[in-house]
Amino acid sequence: MGEKARKMTLTVVLTAVAVIAGVGVGALRRSPPPLAMAEAPVEPASGPVSIEVHVAGWVASPGIVSLAEGSIVADAVEAAGGMRVGARSEAINLAAPLTTGQQIVVPGPDETSSSAIRATGLISLNLATVEELQTLPGVGPVLAERIVAHRETVGQYEQIEDLLDVSGIGESKLASIRDLVQP
Repeated sequence: MGEKARKMTLTVVLTAVAVIAGVGVGALRRSPPPLAMAEAPVEPASGPVSIEVHVAGWVASPGIVSLAEGSIVADAVEAAGGMRVGARSEAINLAAPLTTGQQIVVPGPDETSSSAIRATGLISLNLATVEELQTLPGVGPVLAERIVAHRETVGQYEQIEDLLDVSGIGESKLASIRDLVQP
């Protein structure tokens, strides 16, 4: 090959390299900017959510039990070893839903008001019988029945203000019994 042909080949090769490099640089300039790394969403814990409740009274193993969220009183009693012979299951609502921190007291055969009236002297809205509720000022048999029926239908009282959902209890009635009751 002659000197002239070699220069021509070198020129063609260099031109081709320049064109390819130019196309590559142009492509890089036109490409979209790199995506910023998005933070991965935080996933909730994969295990089941649990609640803790205190089961006391006439059960085989009183104490704190852990249950799956959505459990009912019957589940808590079972987790505490079940009721002892003579326990008054009719005195509690076994179908009531549970939330963490609740206490379930299963009364024994001789207990009438001891589980509903705590050491504090307050009447427990979640355990009191119709008769016990009638000891409150302005609460007669009809209103006491409504309080118990509400507890059995809706579930346990979580706060005293839940009494406002009972027909016949307004702000003034609630104010007159507020210091005498607890959930």
